[in-house]
Amino acid sequence: MSLNEDSVREALKQVVDPELFVNIVDLGLVYLVTIADAEEGKSKVSIEMTMTSPACPAGPQLIQQSKDVLGRLEGVTDVEVKLVMVPPWTPDRMTEEARDQLGIF
Repeated sequence: MSLNEDSVREALKQVVDPELFVNIVDLGLVYLVTIADAEEGKSKVSIEMTMTSPACPAGPQLIQQSKDVLGRLEGVTDVEVKLVMVPPWTPDRMTEEARDQLGIF
């Protein structure tokens, strides 16, 4: 599988919010994905993500799981997860699948 933004986002779907039981991509928590060449055939993946609220108790767990999942991708040598709060998360960022799962119409 080629390393690109779509493959990174697909891998991040393995990270599930333990309170909402929806993955962080469908929740709209992943804002930015950057892939940079680190060395021959190796890449550094950086993401900017947010939480549903600034005081989200699952924040450290979601960040660590994101690092773990991305670190297992072929060709990735370094992973950076940056937590951002601007713009603030809103339910409008969720996919239709996430809304259906949570009963939000």
